Amino acid sequence: MAGLNETPSSERLKIAFFGLRNAGKSTLVNAFTGQSAAIVSDVPGTTTDPVSKAMEIAPLGPCTIVDTAGLDDDSGELGAMRVKRSLEVLATADIAVWVDAGLGEASRFYEKFLSECRARGTVVLEYKRGDSVEELKRKISALRVVADEPRLLDGLVKKGDKIICVCPIDASAPKGRLILPQVQLIRECLDLHATCLVCQVEELDEVLAHQEEGTLVVTDSQAFRRVSSVLRAFKGGRMRLTSFSVLFARRQGVLDLCREGLSKLRALEDGDLVAIAEGCSHHRQCNDIGSVQIPAALKALTGKNLEFSFSSGKGFSLFSGDRKAALAVHCGGCMLTRRETLRRFEICRSEGVPVVNYGMLLAAAGGLGDVNSQALVSY
Repeated sequence: MAGLNETPSSERLKIAFFGLRNAGKSTLVNAFTGQSAAIVSDVPGTTTDPVSKAMEIAPLGPCTIVDTAGLDDDSGELGAMRVKRSLEVLATADIAVWVDAGLGEASRFYEKFLSECRARGTVVLEYKRGDSVEELKRKISALRVVADEPRLLDGLVKKGDKIICVCPIDASAPKGRLILPQVQLIRECLDLHATCLVCQVEELDEVLAHQEEGTLVVTDSQAFRRVSSVLRAFKGGRMRLTSFSVLFARRQGVLDLCREGLSKLRALEDGDLVAIAEGCSHHRQCNDIGSVQIPAALKALTGKNLEFSFSSGKGFSLFSGDRKAALAVHCGGCMLTRRETLRRFEICRSEGVPVVNYGMLLAAAGGLGDVNSQALVSY
């Protein structure tokens, strides 16, 4: 996970280096980063697992650089596992660099590699031994998408607006800091020259008393019920309500799939499997949102006795053994790139598994109404 002053992994350009064993991938990674980020040796197969390095690289900005094992590793079952792990990196890489050492048998591996890249929509650059590293950086810089990715507050907040950020501080809150979605929201407000008022639920009444009707209120999904109760009791006019998780669904382009998934909850039956997935790994606490609150919300919404499978971090699966999930519930995905989030939701769509994210499920469980196309929740 990123440190307090680091760009989160979800906001970094991910560049992965591929090729055969001893093609010079690790040497290139070290030259590219200007550091000894990867171990270099004449022994084939020195890199056995993908090795990631997060850093700032001029002129590219914040990047994650990934060195991978050789795709020609033929050392039995272990070698096949290394190749599989290397190709899995393509799912999250923004740009794949093929390191061509001029080896005779590289072409057949390269064609297979290109096929994998096409299937995943990954951009490929070829680097030949002896090429300029600075020229490679310029090519990568030119490939960066000119248009900015969607932002959390697009179309919802403009210069001079005020928004209220309700941040519950409970046992699950990290000590001494805010969680990443809260930090990103506050930063966007600063970029927009908007004013962000931060409070806990207990102070929301007092903050509302000084705001105009229509002010945007953003909270943690777990606090939907309490926040909506305060808003309903407020006599100063209707406010707009949403959560960090719902905003992330809109930003990452999966809001409509989540709305559709929510409509399929009534089709669940006793004994159905629900796959609950989180994008990061963390220590589960007594009232953990994924393993405690989401199952409880589903029980309240469906009245069914459901079974659950759990995944976190890089692992994502709709299956438990041979059983396929009847529903997938995903976290807000603040630690995932938009590309990785879309990949996971596309897996759900292609498998015919309805999917919803934490925020929308908890909004429904809290007695709130629909989520519209602007990610606003009726209450």
